[in-house]
Amino acid sequence: MMAIPTVDQFLDGIARLMKQKDGAQIQDFLHYEPPWPPIYERMVAELRQTYTAAEHNGLERKCSSALPPHEEGDGGGSFTSFISFVAKYFAFIRDVDVSQLLETHDKLKALLGQASIALSASTGVLILPTVISLSRTLSKLAIGLDKRPDLVANLTSREAAIGAEEAGERVTLAEGSANLIREAFKKCASERSGNLSGLDNSGKPEGRRIGIYLMANVCLKLFFHCRKLRSAEQIFALIYQQSPPLSLYPAAQRTTFLYYLGRYHFANNHFYRAQLALQEAYYQCHRQATKQRRLILIYLITSNIILGRFPKQHIYQRPEAQGLQEKFEPICGALAKGDIASFRKLTDIDNPSAAWFLHWRILLQITNRCEVILWRSLARRTFLLSGNRGNVSRRTAPTLSIEDIFILATFLEKRALGIGSEPSDDATSQKASRGEHTNSIFIFPPTPADTPPAQADDNSEAPHGYIDPDLLDCVDPPDPNLHTIETVESMVASLIDQDLLHGFISHSQKRFAITGAKNATPLAVGFPNVWATLKAKMDDEVPGWVKEGQKRGGGTVMHLSGARPVGA
Repeated sequence: MMAIPTVDQFLDGIARLMKQKDGAQIQDFLHYEPPWPPIYERMVAELRQTYTAAEHNGLERKCSSALPPHEEGDGGGSFTSFISFVAKYFAFIRDVDVSQLLETHDKLKALLGQASIALSASTGVLILPTVISLSRTLSKLAIGLDKRPDLVANLTSREAAIGAEEAGERVTLAEGSANLIREAFKKCASERSGNLSGLDNSGKPEGRRIGIYLMANVCLKLFFHCRKLRSAEQIFALIYQQSPPLSLYPAAQRTTFLYYLGRYHFANNHFYRAQLALQEAYYQCHRQATKQRRLILIYLITSNIILGRFPKQHIYQRPEAQGLQEKFEPICGALAKGDIASFRKLTDIDNPSAAWFLHWRILLQITNRCEVILWRSLARRTFLLSGNRGNVSRRTAPTLSIEDIFILATFLEKRALGIGSEPSDDATSQKASRGEHTNSIFIFPPTPADTPPAQADDNSEAPHGYIDPDLLDCVDPPDPNLHTIETVESMVASLIDQDLLHGFISHSQKRFAITGAKNATPLAVGFPNVWATLKAKMDDEVPGWVKEGQKRGGGTVMHLSGARPVGA
């Protein structure tokens, strides 16, 4: 008795699962990553012998004859696109050579593209688990290739050969894969079957909506890898308009999505929104997921520091926070004291910890956004040293001399620049301590008067190399640009405008006066808590985070990065 061909057995199994409408089992049935099980090895050999690449039409006819074209019953959905996907799957396992990673990536991308087409059909929910699995595999492969420039060198050369006019803007493998996965995500988010709420009778997401956050998280991972925040914004905006509440999805999906949402708002300088999303992600992340909790905690601590909320000691004692105290605590100490000199050194690019902060892409945010807290603490410290506490009985308000702030700020800035300190034996450190001009690489000492001018036919270089004609007479300024009394006064005015100082400035006397200190201490009234002040100005709505009972305008376009950032 002749054995039944393996391809026929496979198609019979797929047909049975289609009738049962078991998408999870269909996904388990479709192996596309070696090593293959023995029965799949036999099927691949059979495909290579009977259905070669030239016989692809015959392969499609074979699938069409073995698989049902429609769901059972009147008005059943079509399986035509799914049948085309199965034929594409056969071609994939027949032709793939995993040693050729670029070709494998292209074939896997084409397979996912056909699966995405099948996903848009009314029966697409059956292939949703397969689309999610393919997307994850493609994401890992694209990121791995993106980290291997030696492997994608041929691809870059091929694009260059096409020509700039035809090729257009170059898209990396990771971005191209993310764009394809995003199309599948859109089909999940735009599901129109079932209730308008997107929930079944038990209150859970139904249809393709089940895959909204799974697909979104794969997309976001790729977009953040290739630093395409504009594309990530489209994901958040579509979810904010059309997705069921996030709380209805599993904890792993919620945690991952809130992490990326927090990272997005952090990158756009919305630190209060970022800490809300990251705080919830940290709460919902499993305690044993130390690596993931540490990743969330780094950005959560940074967001809170920028908002004036410093971590307590017990935070640093947690397993996921090992080594973070030595990075963040010195910065928090400098900010609390208004120690400009220490803060400048801790955030300097030559600091030993700078590479760590740059790796996590938080150095610039700390350096720039913490200036507000630094100057508020400096003003408070100056008031403690030389401020006039006032007299309630005589109705004299507590005041602070702006000139005192100026003197202390100048002293600390000079200390940070090394002005007036002992000379160092290290020439590099001496150069760095002088606070060189921004354009110092184009500026050189003036040529001595007795130096003969270069002749037109003289091939020798100038003593300092090429000098732009516009900069011939420029010299490096002898001292860095330090603060003036006017700039310090503007700093104080800015702090008052942000409600971080409570009072007014007497411009004629160059003094800051604290108001409302009759029934409280001048420190409590004049220097409000930074975190409490900023929090009072904010609401708890985080664009992109869909909560239960939240009202959303239909068809509204959400520009998530257009609002004014905290502390700006």
